[in-house]
Amino acid sequence: MDWGHFAQQMASMARDLLAQDSVAATLERITASATGLVGGCDAAGILVLHDGHVESLASTDQLVVDSDELQERLREGPCFDAARSSHGERVFRIADLTVEHQRWPAYAPLAHKLGVGSMMGFLLYTEEQDFGALNLYSREPGTFTATNETAGWLLASHAAVAFSAARTHAQMEQAITTRHTIGEAMGILMGARHLTEEEAFDVLRRYSQQENVKLREVARRICEQGTF
Repeated sequence: MDWGHFAQQMASMARDLLAQDSVAATLERITASATGLVGGCDAAGILVLHDGHVESLASTDQLVVDSDELQERLREGPCFDAARSSHGERVFRIADLTVEHQRWPAYAPLAHKLGVGSMMGFLLYTEEQDFGALNLYSREPGTFTATNETAGWLLASHAAVAFSAARTHAQMEQAITTRHTIGEAMGILMGARHLTEEEAFDVLRRYSQQENVKLREVARRICEQGTF
C-alpha cells in the first residue's frame, strides 16, 4: 500500500466528514469512504445496539443488513460482539469465513451462505447503553490482511471524531429547538390561564412527571393543540 497516497486520501476524507450537515450524512460518508479506501472492502455498515436490539445504519449493501439481522437473531457474531461493550475487543478481523470458527459456530457458516468471505470491524462509539461498530465486508475469503486492518483502524479513528462532532452539533440544535418549544408552550399557558412564567413552567413539569411524558413532548402538544 502507498501510505503517502493513503494519508492524503484520509486527510481529504476527514475534511469531507466534518463538512457534512447531519449525523446521517456523516455516517453515510463514513461507510462510502470505507469501500473506497480500504482494499478489498465490498460493503460497509455501522451496527448499533440499543439495549440488545440491532440497528443497521448507513449500509452500502443489502449484505450488511442481512448479516446484522442474522447476528441479532443468533445473538452472536463478530459485529455483534464488537458493539456490545466498550470493554471488549475494539478491532476484529476474520480472514476466512469458509473456515469453521469455534467462537461463532452458528453465525460463521450462515454468513458464508449470505456471501461473506471475510470481515473486519472496529468499535466506533459508546454512549450510555448504545454501542456501535463500523464493519467492513469482502465477498472473497482471505482478502483482509494486517495492512487492511491498519487502514480500517485509521479510517475508524477519523470517523469516530467526525461522528462525535456531528452528534454533538445535532444535540445542540435539538436543545435549542426544545428550549424554544418549551418557551412557546409556557407563553400559551401564561396567556390562557393568567399564570406567571414560574407557574407555567411548574404546570408543564408536574404534567410531565404525572403522565411520564418527556417535557419537550408536553410542550410540543401545547404548541400544536393549545392544550395537553
